[in-house]
Amino acid sequence: MNTPIRVAITGAAGQIGYSLLFRIASGAMFGPNQPVILHLIEIPDEKAMNALQGVCMELDDCAFPLLKGIVPTSDLDAGFQGVNWALLVGAVPRKAGMERKDLLGLNGRIFTGQGRAIARNAAKDVRTLVVGNPCNTNALIAMTNAAGVPARQFFAMTMLDENRAKTQLARKAGVEVTAVSNMAIWGNHSATMYPDFFNARITNRPVPDVIGHREWLEKDFIATVQQRGAAIIKARGLSSAASAANAVVDTVRNLTTPTREGDWFSVAVCSDGSYGIEKGLMFSYPVRSNGKDWSVVLDVPLNDFSKAKIAATEAELKEEKSMVADLLGK
Repeated sequence: MNTPIRVAITGAAGQIGYSLLFRIASGAMFGPNQPVILHLIEIPDEKAMNALQGVCMELDDCAFPLLKGIVPTSDLDAGFQGVNWALLVGAVPRKAGMERKDLLGLNGRIFTGQGRAIARNAAKDVRTLVVGNPCNTNALIAMTNAAGVPARQFFAMTMLDENRAKTQLARKAGVEVTAVSNMAIWGNHSATMYPDFFNARITNRPVPDVIGHREWLEKDFIATVQQRGAAIIKARGLSSAASAANAVVDTVRNLTTPTREGDWFSVAVCSDGSYGIEKGLMFSYPVRSNGKDWSVVLDVPLNDFSKAKIAATEAELKEEKSMVADLLGK
């Protein structure tokens, strides 16, 4: 049996956290031979901590063979002590009628403190995945405040958007979702994100060759993926939870296992200037992993339509960055 991996989850008693913890403890994230110790972090509030205690009781009652310990806490230093993965899920949720920019002021300071606590306490190999929205810019805030932690070890989640896009394409083409590959989400996890159908493939054929309805691809498909989160809030009165938790599992698994030859997956990383994107932005690219390290796929062709969409989402990220300039560490 391997040495346990320590995984911190913020907002552990929240909707996404509750959907996520049991997946991690069961082995869905790291595999059937990798034990875990869960560091469950909640806000220092009596109601939240009581809820967290109930979650811990449920984890105990599952008798997961791979779960070797639980650390419930409201203290960031204790919560991030020695962790190998930090999953920053907790954030003020987006409510009906609320735009992403409304969340910047509410959530930005949360990620300042978390970035600093990760730098003080986490293991040197810690990798941080930001889920709480606006996740790209929250990841930027956490990353710049985590002095000494390499920028390459910070990510923001766009896998939920990739999964949504794959499902829409599969349904339109009348195929299994497993037939869809090379689906890249470019830019921000927001209403400006660009699901790149030109380079996506269905049974190894370009999507536009399989789905000949170009107007649907350029308009309805993109809009559906961009607005899916808002549609779910309208339908259930709450933001995405189980699907978001599933995407967290998918993201970590994609980063820790070799990518299938010829394929890629989507995750936001700190831009090094690839594809002309401003350096330092947390920008979603097509990425490949060898199981230990990752790289941006650099040879993806982009036509004028795609370039315009990517420029728009980059512009939004630049604007968000300027709005939180006072929260960015040096």
